[in-house]
Amino acid sequence: MTALIQKEEKASLYIIGDSTVRNSRGDGGPGQWGWGTFIDDFFDSTRLEVSNQAMAGRSTRTFVKEGRWQRVLDDLKPGDFVMMQFGHNEGSKPDTTRAGYRGVLRGTGDETVNLTWPDGTVETVHTYGWYLKKFVTEAKAKGATPIICSMIPRNKFQDGEVERAHQDYGKWAKEIARKTGAAFIDLNSIVADQYDQWGPNVVKALFERDHTHTNEAGARINAWSVVQGLKGLEDCNLKSYLKKDKPTLFLIGDSTVKNGQGDGAGGLWGWGDYMAQYFDQDQIKVQNHALGGTSSRTFQTYGLWEKVREKLEPGDYVIMQFGHNDSSPLDDSHRARGTIRSAGTEAEEIYNPITKQYETVFSYGQYLKKIITETKAAGATPIVCSLIPRNSWKEGKINRADNSYGLWAKQAASAREAYFIDLNKIISDGYDDLGEQYVKEHFFNDSDHTHTILEGAEYNAKAVIKGIKGLEECELKDYIK
Repeated sequence: MTALIQKEEKASLYIIGDSTVRNSRGDGGPGQWGWGTFIDDFFDSTRLEVSNQAMAGRSTRTFVKEGRWQRVLDDLKPGDFVMMQFGHNEGSKPDTTRAGYRGVLRGTGDETVNLTWPDGTVETVHTYGWYLKKFVTEAKAKGATPIICSMIPRNKFQDGEVERAHQDYGKWAKEIARKTGAAFIDLNSIVADQYDQWGPNVVKALFERDHTHTNEAGARINAWSVVQGLKGLEDCNLKSYLKKDKPTLFLIGDSTVKNGQGDGAGGLWGWGDYMAQYFDQDQIKVQNHALGGTSSRTFQTYGLWEKVREKLEPGDYVIMQFGHNDSSPLDDSHRARGTIRSAGTEAEEIYNPITKQYETVFSYGQYLKKIITETKAAGATPIVCSLIPRNSWKEGKINRADNSYGLWAKQAASAREAYFIDLNKIISDGYDDLGEQYVKEHFFNDSDHTHTILEGAEYNAKAVIKGIKGLEECELKDYIK
C-alpha cells in the first residue's frame, strides 16, 4: 500500500494598503518604494508566503469599491494573516469628482453619505474606521488574523519634530483595533520617533521625489519598523514565522581588523582573525570582511559595504572599526581615501584623480552613520568600535584618539543609537599597564607602528570581547562561549 504524504500548506500573509506599502508595480520606479516590498525578507519563506496586494492611489474606500479586498478575501484560509495600512489617500471630501472619489468620512462611527454617479449608480460612503472594521471582521470570519498598522509619517517637520497622525488616522486605526480585538502596530509612532531622533536633514535623504513616498533605504527602514512592532505584540502568531536562521557577525574595517588575506603574511595579523574562537559557532557565524587600506569612505565607494549589506539578515550583527586611513588626503593621486575630520554634516566636492570623476566627500562620522542606518534597516545590529591605538608613545603612555577618531566614532554611534565599544580606550589602558617595552616587544615588529603581530592581534581581539560583554541589552554577548 502506497502511503501518500501531503505537504503542509504554507500560511499566507496578505498585505493591503496604498503606495506607501506598494508603489506602482512594486519595482521602485522612479525612486519610490513601499515597505511591503521588503517585508518578506524578514520571514521564513519555507513556512509563510507574503502576498503584497497593496496598490498605489487607493484608500480604504476604493480598495473595497474596486473589488481588491474581495479578491484577497476569496483567497483567505484559516491560519492566514492580513496586515493593513491605509490613511494617506482618505483625506479629501467624498464626492464623485476626481478629487473626492477616494475620500471617506472622518472618524470611526456609522455615519454615511450617499453619492450618485453620472451613470445613476448610488454609492454609500462610510467612515475610515468602518472600512477598517469591515476588513477585520471579514478576515476573522475566514479564520485569518488581522493586523492594523497606523500609516507611516510623511517627511513633514515642524519645530524639529515630524508630523504625526495620533489625532486622526493613527488614532482611529488604534481605536478600531481595540474595538475589534485586532492586533495593532503603531507604525506611525515607531517611525516618527526614529525620524525625530535623526532630524530633518537626515530624513530628507529617505524621500527623493516627494514628502510621502520613500526611496529604497526608507522603505527598508519602515519594513524593519513593522517587524519591531510585530515583535512587541502579545499573542500574535505571525511572530513565529520570522526568520530564526543562525545569525552572522560581520566584521568590517581596515587592515587592523584583517591584514592582507588574513593569513599572517609578513607576520602581521588583524584582531578580526581571532574573533571567531570566542563565539559558539554552532549558534552564530563570524565573517571577517575587512580590507586593508580602506577608510570609512572607500569601504563604501569600492562597493565592499554593499556586498556585506546584501547579505544582512534580521538578527545579524555588524562590528565596524575604521579611522586609521581616514586621515589621508581627500584627493591625492595615490588612494584618495581621506574623509573630513569630524562626525558632523560637512561635505566637500572634490575631483577624484583615481576614478576621474567628481565626488562629494563627507565626514568620517557621516560615513559611519550611513553604515549604521543601513544595518538597522536590514534588521541587523550595528556596533561601532573606536580604532585600536598605534604603537606610538609619549612619556611612557600610549597616544590615544579620544579627541579625534575615537570621539567621532562615539558621536556617530550616539547619533544613530548604535552600540559603541571604546576599543581605543580599552586597549590603551591595557597597554599602559603592560608598559611601553612589553607592548613593543610582544605586539609589534620593529618596522610597523600600526599593524600587530599575532600576539598583539589576539590581545586586541580579547579587548573587543571585553567590550561586547560590557554592552547592556546587546544580545551578541549571549553567543560568547
